[in-house]
Amino acid sequence: MNKPVVLINENAPQSPWRITLRQFQRHRLANASLILLIVFVLLAIFADRIAPFNPNDIDPRAAGVTRGFPQPPTIEHFLGTDDLNRDVFARLLYGMRVSLAVGFLAMLISIGLGVTLGAISGYAGGWLDNILMRLVDIFLSVPSFILFLALNALLTPSIWTVIFILSVFSWMDVARLVRGEFLALKERDYVIAANALGATPFRIIVSHLLPNALAPVLVAATLAIPAAILSESALSFIGLGVPPPNASLGNMLQDAKAWLTTAWWLWVTPGLVISLTVLAFNFVGDGLRDAFDPTLRR
Repeated sequence: MNKPVVLINENAPQSPWRITLRQFQRHRLANASLILLIVFVLLAIFADRIAPFNPNDIDPRAAGVTRGFPQPPTIEHFLGTDDLNRDVFARLLYGMRVSLAVGFLAMLISIGLGVTLGAISGYAGGWLDNILMRLVDIFLSVPSFILFLALNALLTPSIWTVIFILSVFSWMDVARLVRGEFLALKERDYVIAANALGATPFRIIVSHLLPNALAPVLVAATLAIPAAILSESALSFIGLGVPPPNASLGNMLQDAKAWLTTAWWLWVTPGLVISLTVLAFNFVGDGLRDAFDPTLRR
C-alpha cells in the first residue's frame, strides 16, 4: 500500500516575528551578547545563593590584619576585599543586581511614558500634539545634570529616587519616535477602515497602530537599559546615586577612587562588568535593528 506523500511548500509565508527571529540569529555578535547578558542576569538574580559572603559583612579575620587597607585576591576572597574588608565578589554580584534592576525599571517606566505620550500625540494631532511636543522640547532643553542635582537634594536618597530621576529624563526620544510612527501609520488603509467601522481610538491604537510601531520601540528599549546603567554609575560615582551601604557598580567605583594605583581589583572588576554590560546591550540593539530592517532580509 502506497504511503501518502506530504508536500511542504518552502515558499509558504512565515510570520513576521519568525522572520525577525531568524534574522537575529544570523547576527553572531548579538547572539553572543545575549548569552552574556543572560549569564549576568542569572548571577544578579541568584546573588544571595552564589555570593560566599554578605556584601556588607566585614571579615573579622582580615580586619585584624589589614584594617583600613584592601586585601588582594586570595583563595577565600578570590576578588579580594575592600578597605572595610568586605568581599569584592559578593559586592560585585549584589552591585550587578542593583544596577541591572535600576536599568530595567528605568527603561520600563521611560518607555511606558514615552509610548503613551507619543501615541496620544501622534494619533490625536492638532493642539494636543503641539502641547505634548512643546513639553518634549522643554524637557530636552533643560540641562539634565542640573536637575539631577536639584531632585537629589529635594528627594530622599534611595534606589527608587535614582530610578525616578532616570525615568523622568529619558522618555522624550521614545515619545518622538512613537509619534513619528503613528503619524505615518494612521494614514494607512486599514486604520482608515477601522475608523469608518466605528472602532474607538483606544482600540485602534492598541490593536492596529501600536503592534506595527513595536519594532523601533523594542530597539529603543534595548538601548535605554545601558544608558540608564551608565547614568546610575555616573551618579553613584559622584555620590548622588545608590546610597551606601547598598552596593552598585557605580558606588563600587566611587569607593575605589582612593585605591586606583594600589588596589586594582577594586575598580577593574566593576568597570569591566559595566563595559561588558553596556557593550552587550548595544550589540543586541544593533542585532534587533538589523533583524527588523526589511531591506536586510534575504
